[in-house]
Amino acid sequence: MELLSNQPMYQTVPEKYIFPPEKRVVKDIILHSVNLPVIDLRGGRVDAEGWDEIIGEIMKAGKEFGFFQVINHGIPEKTINDMLKVCDEFFKMPAEEKAQYYSDDLSKPFLLNSSTTYDKSETRYWRDYLRLVCYPIEEVIDAWPEKPENFRAVLSEYTLQVRELSSKLLKLIAEGLGLDKNYFGGDLSKGKTQMNINHYPPCPDPSLTMGLLPHCDRHLITLLAQGTVSGLQARYKEGWINVEPIPNAFVINFGHQLEIITNGMLKSVEHRAVTNSAVARTSIATLIMPKTDCLIAPAKELVNENNPPKYKEFTFSDFLKAYDAASASREDVLEFFKLN
Repeated sequence: MELLSNQPMYQTVPEKYIFPPEKRVVKDIILHSVNLPVIDLRGGRVDAEGWDEIIGEIMKAGKEFGFFQVINHGIPEKTINDMLKVCDEFFKMPAEEKAQYYSDDLSKPFLLNSSTTYDKSETRYWRDYLRLVCYPIEEVIDAWPEKPENFRAVLSEYTLQVRELSSKLLKLIAEGLGLDKNYFGGDLSKGKTQMNINHYPPCPDPSLTMGLLPHCDRHLITLLAQGTVSGLQARYKEGWINVEPIPNAFVINFGHQLEIITNGMLKSVEHRAVTNSAVARTSIATLIMPKTDCLIAPAKELVNENNPPKYKEFTFSDFLKAYDAASASREDVLEFFKLN
């Protein structure tokens, strides 16, 4: 398996990474004057009125952007930086030390690969990645690498902190929707938590390549630590927004399941990764999943005669099959579950 992180710095882009002109990002409109909302959670030290204000900001961001960034969220800066550092150290390890983790078997709890499995075209994406199950920790920790030597300890601490933040956010979202605050606390968020650790080495000509295809996330909600290097873009109206890194912030975006449960009130929005020629970029996406046998449908409290359900009921496992069949295309995958 060829990993970009195993190669010396390319002077030119190999042919297999060059996208046809109609798929290149340089043709798209970048909305430099638009930024994602930044929501200050104030370390949780707020009164009832303060929480109402934060919930209102989350609802507004979710309806307009499907994305926002959170600061003062309670996760120590050291926890985030240690995780980003140990992931960079992993990708810098010699090829022979990483070789045991190379795999195309997506059922494995820890694997290393390159490009993506969702785009079936021959052109490859400028991306190496780790895909791993990170929770429940005791069920999967033995599958995690022992090198770098502190990988398991750092990942364990980071996982616990991010899951706690996800629980807080889901309670706020539920309250903003007028649902019981624990609406998302059961099977809707208690599937095995997955983490995608993306590594994008410097690219000699970013205009020819892509880091990751435009897609919406298949699960409930994503919490992304993107370090200090930009590269994430989110679709907005007629163009794309650069999601600029903010120190110690998390980028939050809603997955397909949240859009369906809210009957379209909150949006799952396409996003993609672009490359740069100067420095490597590492990002860590934590994916909060329903259980595979969990039944998904618009919340009964959110539908009525004037707002009938737009989607039929299905299991999350059925959705995953449709998502793969649709190659992560937003419109194609939702079409499987829309009611006429």
